[in-house]
Amino acid sequence: MKIYNFAAGPAMLPKEVMLKAQEEFVNFQGSGSGVMELSHRGKYFQPVIDHAEANIRELLGLSDDFVVMFIQGGASMQFAMIPMNLLNGGTADYVDSGVWGAKAAKEAKLYGTANIAASSKESKYDHIPAQSEWKLTPGAAYLHITSNNTVAGTQYQTLPEAPAGVPLIADMSSDIMSRVFDANKFGLFYAGAQKNLGPSGVALVVMKKELAERTSDKVPTMLRYSTYIENGSMFNTPPTFAIYMLGLVTDWVKAKGGVAAMEEINNAKAAKLYAFLDDSSFFKSPVAKADRSRMNVVFRTPSDELDAKFVAEAKAAGLTDLKGHRLVGGCRASIYNAMPMEGVEALVEFMKKFELENK
Repeated sequence: MKIYNFAAGPAMLPKEVMLKAQEEFVNFQGSGSGVMELSHRGKYFQPVIDHAEANIRELLGLSDDFVVMFIQGGASMQFAMIPMNLLNGGTADYVDSGVWGAKAAKEAKLYGTANIAASSKESKYDHIPAQSEWKLTPGAAYLHITSNNTVAGTQYQTLPEAPAGVPLIADMSSDIMSRVFDANKFGLFYAGAQKNLGPSGVALVVMKKELAERTSDKVPTMLRYSTYIENGSMFNTPPTFAIYMLGLVTDWVKAKGGVAAMEEINNAKAAKLYAFLDDSSFFKSPVAKADRSRMNVVFRTPSDELDAKFVAEAKAAGLTDLKGHRLVGGCRASIYNAMPMEGVEALVEFMKKFELENK
């Protein structure tokens, strides 16, 4: 039986990538050792991290104004690092469109003022707050958004513009590399790898070099962006295997035709699943249609009992990890880059069958 993994993260990786890693696991490039056994200061690893950075730059169209960093601690570490480095006791604007945006704002309040410019919390994060409703701070240190909300299943269909002179910062953990966007809009964006970039253990941080000059000398060494910039992300031992895997995943994206090709595939997958949900009298999505995520599709059956039955029977049929986030319940299908159209088609066919049998 073929298994399709719909987990929100750590998520499935492309089969081709897993097979390549398996092939090199105990003998990387004739070294006699696996990547995770090799010194980050040795001759084998420097080309690995250089290759990963080159792929990121090519796929995202980054200019020399940007630095690429590989940092441990996931996106949650960035919730704190960003205000530690860039806020300096001032005020930053946060758009609270989901659980992770709220967590980011909470961390910022430790280092200055986090103005909640807009929030959809009262409606259980079922939509992205309209930009016309945002109450921004003149001269804010930065404006922070979460481009895709894994728990709520919402996504910015068009990424916003920040006011002139205000850096736009985005948590792109769950939709980076899934669609084309203009990196030049941003002062900084970041992503935990374990959804679209590779395994857990590393976060990608892309930042305009000039922002590093804001950091106070009171920020601890390992929490300063300048430490990573000046040392090529290798001030200490980096997560070598995670970076190696990120390089393989981005090789795969390039082989598929790049980010534009991934966007076309992702649009088709999401369209197929949402079309079924819209036609169903049994399954329902609570998300505003204008803000639906193309990465995390949340839905419900008529009852919690049927939700649980659906998740269990789907797992038995080879469709795993469809349980919704513990904070909201229901069901969720995460259909990141690595999920093939065949997986979505298999899910839709199972949902049709389940609906007929449980009406």
